[in-house]
Amino acid sequence: MKIVVVGGSGRIGEKLVYNLRQDDYRVLEASPSFGVNTITREGLDRALDGATVVVDVTQSPTLDGPGALAFFESSGRNLLAAGKAAGVRHHIALSIVGADRLQASGYFQAKKIQEDLIKASGLPFSILRSTQFFEFISGVVQDGTDRDIVISPVRVQPIAAEDVAETLADLALGSPINGAVEVAGPERFRLDALAAEVLTAFEDPRQVQPDPAAPYFGARLDETSLLPGATARIAPTRFHDWLSASLQAPPIAPRTARGQGYAS
Repeated sequence: MKIVVVGGSGRIGEKLVYNLRQDDYRVLEASPSFGVNTITREGLDRALDGATVVVDVTQSPTLDGPGALAFFESSGRNLLAAGKAAGVRHHIALSIVGADRLQASGYFQAKKIQEDLIKASGLPFSILRSTQFFEFISGVVQDGTDRDIVISPVRVQPIAAEDVAETLADLALGSPINGAVEVAGPERFRLDALAAEVLTAFEDPRQVQPDPAAPYFGARLDETSLLPGATARIAPTRFHDWLSASLQAPPIAPRTARGQGYAS
């Protein structure tokens, strides 16, 4: 079985490729740095030749609405057309919890269009909607300006990127669900409280200013906008364990056996 990871040089893609190769699966990394471009189609047909499973973990170069829309629509159409021509038997894509609800956001509109293209493609598929990564929240906080951080105090149930990669690997080795499934971390927090903990952990003197009107990718949030549903898969890694490990920067830890470590 040949598995092609499109976006294989990104945060999730690298982890997914590593995990699958640890289990001795034949995996091809596909990204511009590996000579595969889903926008220009350079190398795309060659990469998908003989592929059984395609996992799309691409990310738009920009998070603004028009740019993200142009990327996901063009990339999605090209990738799905190449997959149909190659006889791909399972197309998997990583999306976001709330993609179908937060349509005031141009970025979430783009992700919804990506999902709709997949559903209409005729290919067997699985869509994984994830909550926010711990790494994403930490990055947003640390990459801010010198000013205090204004952020919405809504509830979130974030997840470690490694757990997202593990869930994608499980999907890649299973049958298409022809629908969407959600995955989230094991704990719920207030987004502003998480941001404050990241600042404290990295000895950042800035303060967090909670503001219910603060936009998220351009959308106004309510209490449940970013929360998964009751049937979401629950990943094992807790935020404080991840934060402690990230501060220590340990080597890659041994993984649990495939298919273990999750509760539905």
